[in-house]
Amino acid sequence: MPVEKPKKEVLDLLGGKKKAAAKPAPAPTPAAAPATKKAALDLLGGKKKAAAKPTPAPAAAPATKKAALDLLTPQRKKAPQPSKAAEAPATPPAEKPQPAPVPSQPEYTPAPVPAPAPAPVAVVAPGGTINVKAPVSVTELSALMGLKPFKLIADLMRMGVFANTDTLLESDQVAALCEKHGFLYERVKREKGAGVKAPVNVVEPEAVAPEAEPEEALKVRTPIITVMGHVDHGKTSLLDYIRRTKVVADEAGGITQHIGAYTVKHGDHTITFIDTPGHAIFTEMRARGADVTDIVVLVVAANDGIMPQTKEAIMHAKAANKTIIVAVNKCDLPAADPVRVRTQLMEEGLVPTDFGGDVECVNVSAATGEGIDDLLELLCLQAEVLELRANPRANCRASIIEARMEQGKGSSATVIVQSGTLKVGMPFICGPYAGKVKTLMNDRGESIKRVLPGMPAEVSGFLETPNVGDELVEMENERAARKLSEERLEKQRRERLAVPKRSRMEDVLAMIGETNHKAVLKLFLKGDVQGSVEAIKKAILDIKSEKVECEFIGAAAGPISENDVLLASSSDAVILGFNVKVETNAVRAVKREGVQVKIFSIVYELIDQVKDAMLGMLEPETRETVLGHAEIRQIYKLNKGKAAGSYVTDGKMLRTAEARVLRDGQVVFDGRMSTLRRFKDEVEEVKSGLECGIRLADYDDYEEGDVIECYTLEKIKQTL
Repeated sequence: MPVEKPKKEVLDLLGGKKKAAAKPAPAPTPAAAPATKKAALDLLGGKKKAAAKPTPAPAAAPATKKAALDLLTPQRKKAPQPSKAAEAPATPPAEKPQPAPVPSQPEYTPAPVPAPAPAPVAVVAPGGTINVKAPVSVTELSALMGLKPFKLIADLMRMGVFANTDTLLESDQVAALCEKHGFLYERVKREKGAGVKAPVNVVEPEAVAPEAEPEEALKVRTPIITVMGHVDHGKTSLLDYIRRTKVVADEAGGITQHIGAYTVKHGDHTITFIDTPGHAIFTEMRARGADVTDIVVLVVAANDGIMPQTKEAIMHAKAANKTIIVAVNKCDLPAADPVRVRTQLMEEGLVPTDFGGDVECVNVSAATGEGIDDLLELLCLQAEVLELRANPRANCRASIIEARMEQGKGSSATVIVQSGTLKVGMPFICGPYAGKVKTLMNDRGESIKRVLPGMPAEVSGFLETPNVGDELVEMENERAARKLSEERLEKQRRERLAVPKRSRMEDVLAMIGETNHKAVLKLFLKGDVQGSVEAIKKAILDIKSEKVECEFIGAAAGPISENDVLLASSSDAVILGFNVKVETNAVRAVKREGVQVKIFSIVYELIDQVKDAMLGMLEPETRETVLGHAEIRQIYKLNKGKAAGSYVTDGKMLRTAEARVLRDGQVVFDGRMSTLRRFKDEVEEVKSGLECGIRLADYDDYEEGDVIECYTLEKIKQTL
């Protein structure tokens, strides 16, 4: 039948096979190909399938479509009817030949290009040199070190820096991580063919005395005033009134336990104040305050007079050769006696100007403000007399008066600039560590760009928490600072590894004799600032005891971390915290390891707790008290054992006491007394000159002439 050929063509289209006609139709109708394609699209449910080359078909497109539908849907097939294609002649009528239609090109889909494989990262062996240009991401640095990124993230968190795998690290952070994992970090990558740079000998700049500076370069600088005195005499309250703040309200126990630096504007003059603690254990803080100051304001309460820490402050000021101005505080109280204070000052070698001396004394009141303006005027006048000048263009030098570790910020320090100008971005060396000034903040928490001589500031950018008293020195560049830091660290390492002094037998025996009877209390101290840590550590070590000694396995500023807990657990130590918090991971570690952690906010409570702990390590002493003696004169045999008929020669016999049997001066038995009888009656006590029967527990080997000694044992608490 003529319908078979269209059916076969449709099936070929459905199968996706390319059908090449042996002989193309002489004159295909242009509409034939689109009709055939439309039929195929209808059969595929609207999905477009492009053939490589469309096969020309006869002009009977409607019949072809109908035949295809009949094949795919037989249930809807009706009785066969003659199709128009069958009635049509096999050869189409002669028409003008048309050009063959141009086959449609298939859609071009670009082949997927495979992503280039990442270049292999050369892992540096431990102890090797990491040559990378900062900033560098945590992922890149960990790949160079051959470590997992989370290990570097954990190290950064211990440094107070919260980071993720994409965080860019600065050169100082990269250097710290490399040092921790045993790598040598070279910040500037050497270009190809540049050769090896010659080693640079870095010399620390020497301090230049002010008189060595050109006269025209010296400028008047801000005077530095240190407020000193006995605890609770009103030093911080006096500064609060001057600054119009309430610092004392934030101090635990109402006493100052840190060094604070503040700036006050009085008229056209700027004054820098340093507030020092007055408690006995903060001696070193007061000494540091006297060293960096120009004028010392000695605060004395008019109702208390000269106290121990007042005398100590006077000694520090005299040792530092500083000018002293006395502020007699609390003059508004009814019990105030300023004249008695001036008399006591003369006993300490300070003669007030009221009595013909050279020490200025001002009556003030921090509560009412009486005399505050007179005190400030006197300080400005004294600063002009001293002619305090410095060169702001000289090499910058600053003194560290307080240091701390803050979470999320890292190590920071409070400094007083001595010479030069402290600027953001300035490379420096402080102690054995190099650094770069990242931020500068004044005493009111405002961000600033530079600090002139005599002004205080809080500096961040330290790799490690500096020691209080260290000097911050400006360096030419970061490379020079890093080189000098390496030299100082190497010197420290050599000192630690130096061959110790050989011990002699006499020294070993002496050490054994000293430590044999001493208990050791191991402590791990964490404080909010470095100055407080040093002061508390010194105060604990100064506790004198011949029986217990304190040993610090660590003392640093910053919160209590998980590493601190693990170290204390391995050393069997107690963790003491002063104004610090315990990190979340550390809390879990404390519960897991069973380490004792004690947090304090007042310093003398911490010292008292340490003393109590030292006393608790001492076993109570046992003291023996002899009550009396009895001589055995006759031995009686009983149903069970024997009894000693005795005569009390001195003292008394107690039934509840201990007893020992002495024979020829030697102890043959020591135990408790089980029976004490007077005739046939049980008694508790038999006095001297009376006879009694005595029976000792589990002892029957009595002999006439033996002496029974009665005594008691009393436990007494030991003292340090």
